[in-house]
Amino acid sequence: MHVSYDGMPFSGNGLSVKAAGGLHPYGTAWRYGDASGNGTLFGNLGGTARTLDEVNGACKLEDGILSLSGCALLNDSSSLVLTKDGWIEPRKCDGIDMYLFVYGCDYKEALRDFYRLTGETPMLPRYALGNWWSRYYAYSEETYMALIRRFQNERIPFSVAVIDMDWHLVEDVDSKYGSPWTGYTWNRKLFPDPERFLAWLHAQGMHTTLNLHPADGIRAYEEAYPAMAKALGTVDTEHEEAIDFDITDPGFLEAYFDCVLHPEEEKGVDFWWIDWQQGNTSRIPGLDPLWMLNHYHFLDSARDGRRPLTFSRYAGPGSHRYPVGFSGDTIMTWESLQFQPYFTSTASNIGYGWWSHDIGGHMQGYKDDVMAARWVQFGVFSPINRLHSSKSEFNGKEPWRYSMEIRQVMAEFLRLRHQMIPYLYTMNHRAYQEGLPLILPMYYEYPNDCGAYRVKNQYLFGSELLVVPITTPQIANIHRGKERVWLPKGYYIDFFTGMIYRGGRELTMYRSIHSIPVLAKTGAIIPMTGEIMGRQAENNPSTLCICVYAGADGTFTLYEDDNETANYRNGDCVKTEMALDWENRTFTIRPAAGNFSLIPEKRTYEVCVYGVKTPPCSTICVGYEAAESYDTEKGCLRITIPEVPVNESLLIRLPGLELRPNDVVREVFRLLDQAEISFTDKEHVYDLVKKEAPTVAKVAELYTLGVDPDLAGAVAEILTADV
Repeated sequence: MHVSYDGMPFSGNGLSVKAAGGLHPYGTAWRYGDASGNGTLFGNLGGTARTLDEVNGACKLEDGILSLSGCALLNDSSSLVLTKDGWIEPRKCDGIDMYLFVYGCDYKEALRDFYRLTGETPMLPRYALGNWWSRYYAYSEETYMALIRRFQNERIPFSVAVIDMDWHLVEDVDSKYGSPWTGYTWNRKLFPDPERFLAWLHAQGMHTTLNLHPADGIRAYEEAYPAMAKALGTVDTEHEEAIDFDITDPGFLEAYFDCVLHPEEEKGVDFWWIDWQQGNTSRIPGLDPLWMLNHYHFLDSARDGRRPLTFSRYAGPGSHRYPVGFSGDTIMTWESLQFQPYFTSTASNIGYGWWSHDIGGHMQGYKDDVMAARWVQFGVFSPINRLHSSKSEFNGKEPWRYSMEIRQVMAEFLRLRHQMIPYLYTMNHRAYQEGLPLILPMYYEYPNDCGAYRVKNQYLFGSELLVVPITTPQIANIHRGKERVWLPKGYYIDFFTGMIYRGGRELTMYRSIHSIPVLAKTGAIIPMTGEIMGRQAENNPSTLCICVYAGADGTFTLYEDDNETANYRNGDCVKTEMALDWENRTFTIRPAAGNFSLIPEKRTYEVCVYGVKTPPCSTICVGYEAAESYDTEKGCLRITIPEVPVNESLLIRLPGLELRPNDVVREVFRLLDQAEISFTDKEHVYDLVKKEAPTVAKVAELYTLGVDPDLAGAVAEILTADV
């Protein structure tokens, strides 16, 4: 960078910085006092927002630390300071405390330095990466247990139970005490034995978080009131004096955790949902109560060596230190769904990687079965998948409340989320160790390609996948949703269909309700598992299904640890390296390295090689017997090797294996067979596709047939996918 400073008090004329490597064609410099230009052509790339409460569609984002000009400003001048004893206080003088991030297009290094400055993103416990069930609804112990049993019977896994505010007294609170939204006393009419209920959930492999609205403090009817009053020593209990919630009082805060929250944690509450909706002012000027709540809840949850976790709204830069984020009460519309992929990936520009949305939408809006399925599909490929809905009797997200096809799709994707936990957990560690959130905008990997900035709803999902959620209604006559996709150079294999795509271009992809565009670059390796029910989300599995995408070399290192303590900070873990050598047609799983006590002694591996022709001869597993099969539909060679000691190497030879061409005729037939169009159009298109002619000639003729433009677009996608 080039810094120009005249030595005088800062001014726009006297202090400027010009980045080397920014994308602005004229090399425009940042000048002191400049606005960010968030949303402008060469301005700040955006960060995130405090909440999506009541947002129907898009909202304005705060700034992030990345800019197309190469310079981005983070102004910290008005924030508080942490004292040596861990408390906070206002700054003692008016001053300037600004951080200018000048990294050109090196977005990854900018983000890593942001973490070096502010602290890393801690790892989540493994169970947090599974499905969360959440609903604002007055469940009872009996009805909640019946719900979980129904999920189990239908093999739909959940690992987190989010109990909304009706766990505590609401309707039975006398009006003289004020609002019933704040509460800490179990409603024994609904939950007669909370410890029994929480223990039952744990036995089903579910961890529990309870909703808190703490603004109104602890009133005299609360079970914790006597203990709080005694701890504080200044409360007039005879006249039922309310104990104000004062986040600025260290004595209150200590008593609040000790007397109110810790007893509930001893009953079995795993972490707290801080549903703070009461403003951003407190007795300390400049102190946002939300930040203070997040900070001290997170610190408290780390006691006794536990891995800390909290669930709350975003409270400004640095909030990445206190995951998970609650994005608020979303309106149930297509417009809201369309905004969330962009909102989620762009949050990485301020280091905030663990957003949890109300998947399916929370309130108002309208019922749309396809929208519900598309939202769940996005949720599965988002940081945290938490289904949620309001109290309306018509607004539940249980899959069986939808049409048969939608029900099937939702269930399949919820199972998929738990199958992906080995991959997700490795990316969880990557976020901590390497400073790279699970979801990143495409421009992090391809900063000099304009296409990476045009596809706002497309993102990188970990190291191996790119994802484009479908956020628009179905095209009725062809039963497909569509999205514009940008593929960087190379070749890609569709995660769901096995179709192979040539990169280096933009195209429109069409998908039935059963999938969305999720693409793995050739050479990608994705570890998954079939162990999804019960307590499996907590454990390192004994069976791994390793998805391997043929056509190029690739490596992946599976990360595992104890999943629940902070020992990962000391390197207490196991790493298992995997490598595809495409040139020599071998796949290798190297011996695990690290603390073997953390994983099973032996594992069964199912290695699934995608994008290949029927093998000309059997594979060879050096030193082991293997069973193999071939899936013609997806071009997948499956090799199963049981009971392999984890401290031994596994080498699989794949002699003569080759990439397969797409079966264009079969795929077009499937599209036409389901399309609700004239039979004449179907025959004309199908005859054209079967002709012996160059692809470019077929595509040109396709658009002269006069068929529906989206039908022509869907056929053209298939014809040109790997050309």
